[in-house]
Amino acid sequence: MNMELNPGFKPTDEGGIPEGWHECDISDLCTLQRGFDLTEATSKPGAIPVYSSSGLSYFHNEAKLPPPAVITGRKGILGRVFLVEEPCWPHDTTLWVKDFKGNDPRFVSVFLRHFRLERFDAATSVPTLNRNNVVGHTIRLPSLPEQRSIAIALSDVDSFLDSLTLLIDKKRDIQKASLRLLLTGQHRLPGFGGEWTEVNLGEVSLISKGEQLSQNKNTHGLIPHFNGGVSASGYTDTANTPKNTIAISEGGNSCGFVQFVTTPFWCGGHCYAVHPRGIENLFLYFSLKGKQDSIMGLRVGSGLPNIQKTALNSFKIALPRSRDEQTAIATFLFDMDTELAALEARRDKARQLKQGMIQELLSGRIRLA
Repeated sequence: MNMELNPGFKPTDEGGIPEGWHECDISDLCTLQRGFDLTEATSKPGAIPVYSSSGLSYFHNEAKLPPPAVITGRKGILGRVFLVEEPCWPHDTTLWVKDFKGNDPRFVSVFLRHFRLERFDAATSVPTLNRNNVVGHTIRLPSLPEQRSIAIALSDVDSFLDSLTLLIDKKRDIQKASLRLLLTGQHRLPGFGGEWTEVNLGEVSLISKGEQLSQNKNTHGLIPHFNGGVSASGYTDTANTPKNTIAISEGGNSCGFVQFVTTPFWCGGHCYAVHPRGIENLFLYFSLKGKQDSIMGLRVGSGLPNIQKTALNSFKIALPRSRDEQTAIATFLFDMDTELAALEARRDKARQLKQGMIQELLSGRIRLA
């Protein structure tokens, strides 16, 4: 059979691999070894990280491995691969790379993560990875210089992602502090003074419970259907609530969750719609979102928890008497929300690009000079 090969590829039984690469068994990539038993109770005070199948678990005063170490889950959580750049202790629930077989450790960590070790689960109850089940699988490896180039390129992307995450965390902390200070009157925006007052939610809004959507109306339309929970329960072709409405989950484990729905939607039987009366809509949303934990504390019932409408109506919020100040606070917090959403979208896109890079680089479809 004739088949076209990309430039720089050479033919093999499976089609073609890049020039300078070679086919081998995965045992030629590295040797995996079972970790060392150590309980948190028997560990001693120290600064050496102990890695279990879920990641960093606690600390000890003795290391078993020098850096760089590559560790993955053996029992419990499978598939996660950790590149540890400091002396560490791999727990008994892990496998660690005993021999890199002359390969670049950072490349090995990327390869194993992409190899999806969790698919070799050999247990029926507790997930368990038998290293012997991994041996015998044919893989394709680049030369050591190209391994290093791939590892460096992906490390640069990781550094970018880490910097974005730090920025997002910092912005989120600032947002939380702003919510606490601005929505209680402890901090005032420039140009505003005057009194604040405390009111019941029912005094400044009309709270309506939604309507259960019949099965024949729960179609694959474009209108989101909110019926408790933190996201749409489904989609339909009919809306019973206008856009820019505050929704509060009425029942279930997430009852009390507050969100601002920017499109028309169907408000289900386990969802409240909050319509402002004489108060800035976005200000009311941020006031409720800032007190979401307290609203969740209103839940009653042990089976299917729910929040009673009477409890919401009597829920206390503080607000400035000036409608202009309400608008200014809402605008300030909305701008912060918008900036955070843009940063998170940028991070999500970078993560997607990284996954695409990994696939292209580990297949040789993209070569690094």
